Amino acid sequence: MKLAFAKALKHSRKSKRLTQEDFSDVSSRTYLSALERGMKNPTLDKINEISQRLGIHIVSLITLTCLYLESDPEKDLELLLKKIKNEVEELH
Repeated sequence: MKLAFAKALKHSRKSKRLTQEDFSDVSSRTYLSALERGMKNPTLDKINEISQRLGIHIVSLITLTCLYLESDPEKDLELLLKKIKNEVEELH
């Protein structure tokens, strides 16, 4: 999971053309680098702060993480979103 989040974070940051230094209001460059290398586990609060800095919804970053999971059979975005929608509706 850490490596999948690392890939999702790095991909999102680069897609938004942001540097690690652009996150200085959220965390240190060293911490962000550790996250992008899969060396740290961020809290939900930190994932939310990072998502806000990226300008995306926290669920988008977590969904992208799920797509990077090598063991996840739900690699297709549409199938994954449909599964999530069904589960949320069942729980709600």
